[in-house]
Amino acid sequence: MKRIIAYIKRNKIKSTLLAVLLVAYYFCLPNELFKDPTATVITSRTNDLLGAQIAKDGQWRFPKNDSVPEKFKTCIINFEDEYFYKHPGFNPVSIFKALKQNISSGEVKRGGSTLTQQVIRLSRKGQSRTYVEKLKEIILATRLEFRESKDEILAYYSSYAPFGGNVVGIDAASWRYFNRDANDLSWAESATLAVLPNAPSLIYPGKNQQRLLEKRNRLLKKLLINQTIDTLTYDLSIAEPLPQKPYPLPQIAPHLLQKVAKTHYGERIKTTINNKYQQQTNTVVFNHYNLLQQNEIYNISVLVLDVKTREVLTYVGNAPTTRTHQKDVDIIDKGRSTGSVLKPFLYAAMLDAGDLLPNTLVPDVPSQFGNYAPENYNKEYDGAVPARRALARSLNVPAVRMLQDFGLDRFHHYLKDLKLKDVKYNANHYGLSLILGGAESSLWDLCKSYASLSSTLNHFNENSSEYFSNEFCEPTYLASETIDFGKKSTEKTLFDAASIYLTYESLKDVNRPESDENWEFFDDSKQVAWKTGTSFGFRDAWAIGTTKDYVVGVWVGNADGEGRPGLVGVQTAAPILFDVFDILPSSNWFEKPYDEMKEVAICTKSGYRANLNCESTKHDYIQISGLKTQPCPYHTLIHIDSNEQQVNASCEDLTNVSHKSWFVLPPLMAFYYKTKNPFYKPLPPFRNDCNTDNSVSMQFIYPKAGSTIFLPKDFDGKTNELIVKIAHSKPEQTLFWYLDERFIGTTKDIHDMAIIPREGTHLITVVDNSGNEAKRKVEISR
Repeated sequence: MKRIIAYIKRNKIKSTLLAVLLVAYYFCLPNELFKDPTATVITSRTNDLLGAQIAKDGQWRFPKNDSVPEKFKTCIINFEDEYFYKHPGFNPVSIFKALKQNISSGEVKRGGSTLTQQVIRLSRKGQSRTYVEKLKEIILATRLEFRESKDEILAYYSSYAPFGGNVVGIDAASWRYFNRDANDLSWAESATLAVLPNAPSLIYPGKNQQRLLEKRNRLLKKLLINQTIDTLTYDLSIAEPLPQKPYPLPQIAPHLLQKVAKTHYGERIKTTINNKYQQQTNTVVFNHYNLLQQNEIYNISVLVLDVKTREVLTYVGNAPTTRTHQKDVDIIDKGRSTGSVLKPFLYAAMLDAGDLLPNTLVPDVPSQFGNYAPENYNKEYDGAVPARRALARSLNVPAVRMLQDFGLDRFHHYLKDLKLKDVKYNANHYGLSLILGGAESSLWDLCKSYASLSSTLNHFNENSSEYFSNEFCEPTYLASETIDFGKKSTEKTLFDAASIYLTYESLKDVNRPESDENWEFFDDSKQVAWKTGTSFGFRDAWAIGTTKDYVVGVWVGNADGEGRPGLVGVQTAAPILFDVFDILPSSNWFEKPYDEMKEVAICTKSGYRANLNCESTKHDYIQISGLKTQPCPYHTLIHIDSNEQQVNASCEDLTNVSHKSWFVLPPLMAFYYKTKNPFYKPLPPFRNDCNTDNSVSMQFIYPKAGSTIFLPKDFDGKTNELIVKIAHSKPEQTLFWYLDERFIGTTKDIHDMAIIPREGTHLITVVDNSGNEAKRKVEISR
């Protein structure tokens, strides 16, 4: 060390010059060798290529891959640089031989460059191939050898070497020329690609095939001689044909590729996609698209989520349609009218709040809410229907009435907590139509919400009846991300586990498509909680289902919003849903969350908690919040004589009176209920000699309040009659009918009145013989 210091002191100029040269040598190599734009590449969870988007400069140049396939590595070293692992970046012997040959021939015939030098030349594109440039390459090559390992240098070469046309790098070349991953190439295929960077023009289809074949076979012969391959492998390899034309790159998840490219352009991204499920779902969508396009329905999207990890397993953004029908539009994240798919959230919210029990009878009668008059899909009414059946059958009128009872603002708050991003406006903007498709949402958000509910139930049963604080989180399609469900808590996140479980029990009973309608009779059938939806005008058809492990969402329609007859959820989206579920492994049904439930007596007829008058009860588990619901309001105790007529103390000795529980619905509900339930019996009348001041009620069935009615004419020019209908709690009473205070007739038992009013506004008044009255204003148009 003393000698070195002494030398530096004696030779300051030389030492300074040497130091400057060393510093220049150290910094002569750029930190980033290649700045070329690269393609966006996505792979599956198991590294299968799902798709690639060409680089901005029009080259198929995949992002640098640090892993070089062993066969290609062997081939390229044997063909280009046998002493690659021994030289310091340049090979003096090769350079001397090349220089001697070039001088004797008077032109450049041999390069003598090592693979390291070729990496430097590729990074310094556009430089002339002169002896000065060659010297620079040697200096930079040695610097690269100091900085990087041999395998890293080989990875640079494999990723940036030209392979003919607009193909750069071994990864892109293997897919373009052999339609498979570079690690799956044969010896002949690897040898073909190894000789190409030396003369990339040889790959053009129909040209230079013989020269390319000779170069490949010479390399294979060399591998045989040095015993890298055996004779059988050699014979089979030279018999393999050369590639004749480039293959298109796989486009297994093109719309996910578009989504990834927005935030990770030019990167190689491993996704959470299951390649097997993705390809099988693509086939399902293709088959259904071929059928649906015959009805001019051109677009389909499907999303499959893993409930436990919240990872995207399948992402089909659109059907394989044409550009005319927006095949490149990714519909999964686009807001569309929800139809009925929000109904389960309302049902779960009412259970969670203690406003409802699963089998509580809810009204299903003609209803008018200001100017809004919802109708069931089949235009019929049940009068009263169990809430779970109303959900399973997707009845519109009960849903709207339930929303009105629950509170529009209250339900809107739940939707905001579900993070449905397309529900952008306040509750009053949507009104009661919110529950029937008045709002928009995306397949992404809806599947996310169903997955969150399923995960809430799973976590509750698996973690000692505790909830997670971040249950309602965004799913991920990036394999590098892991969902954090937050901290455990005894407090529910949004809905309690019992309400979710009871909602799923109802959704399990939704009528399946015709091909799967008898599913419950087969032992291997999958239990799925699912819901369909159809938007107004038949523009959107939905089907979303969940098991313990998976959520599948399907949207069918036209991207431009055109409605089509038959574009109904159960007919178009549901068959796709169950075809996709058939791809997925079977799941056990959700476990019952007993810690959030209580066994109570339930009135079998009304679905309410049983009161003392309920003659038929059963014990069932309900959500704990359901204990707040009122006892059955439809069973009352009446007093009857031996002829089953109602009596009281005014007309009968109490010793001759028997007491009987009677199931009684309000008049309008009863009117429709008895048409679907023939065993329903109205209250028996009071005996004629009895005094009673029991209140009676009557309601208009038709026309609806504030309605405008058009009275058409027959072929003979006669105006059709308007049939006015009344439901009365005591149909045996006589009703007196008035039109604009003008008496027009009486009815008894069946209270229908035919009238032909003039055009304009009219007031219809009905009075019973006890003085009770009902009025209805209507507008008549002809």
